[in-house]
Amino acid sequence: MIEQSIILAQIVLIDIIMAADNAIIIGMIAANFAPKNRKQIIMYGVLAALLFRIIFAFSANYFFGFPIIKIIGGLLLVWVVYDLKKDLFEDKEIKSPTKKSKEPSYIHSLYKVIFADITLSFDNVIAVVGASKSNTPLMIFGLILSVVLIGTMATFFVKHIQKHRWIGYIGLIVILIVAIQLIIGGLNDYEVLSINETFKKYF
Repeated sequence: MIEQSIILAQIVLIDIIMAADNAIIIGMIAANFAPKNRKQIIMYGVLAALLFRIIFAFSANYFFGFPIIKIIGGLLLVWVVYDLKKDLFEDKEIKSPTKKSKEPSYIHSLYKVIFADITLSFDNVIAVVGASKSNTPLMIFGLILSVVLIGTMATFFVKHIQKHRWIGYIGLIVILIVAIQLIIGGLNDYEVLSINETFKKYF
């Protein structure tokens, strides 16, 4: 009972931390659209996050053997950061549901959400599966909790980024850090570089 409680606490903490990254990306992408489209993008982002987490959870051992996935995922996130920067800070037109505004491509934005979901779902599943120690009910709970947190955090984030642009810069930095961690972790797995044992847990 005590061991399960500890595992449960670890999973909850992992989900809170890692769902935030996913939610920030979805929220930042959705922030560029009128309210109706924002809700749709958040909904599709959450559904995609759930789908990819389920897929990765049941094929975790297979995917763990491919460091290239980490590297590709990290590079995709770098691209997402660059694209989000353009959408959020280089477009000077005010985006409002009552005014005509130049919104980014809806389909293009959905692609960005899906790329982010694939990368961060993999990362989240690695952590949750590892923490659950083969306890399937706790693993499933962890994955569902993660998706719920993504939806609520993304909605919260998209409301505040419109009023406080500095939050967007913090979000970009967070995403970039995750991307760098993935790339360095993949390169370490290929033994292209070496990470000190003290810092390996961050990659």
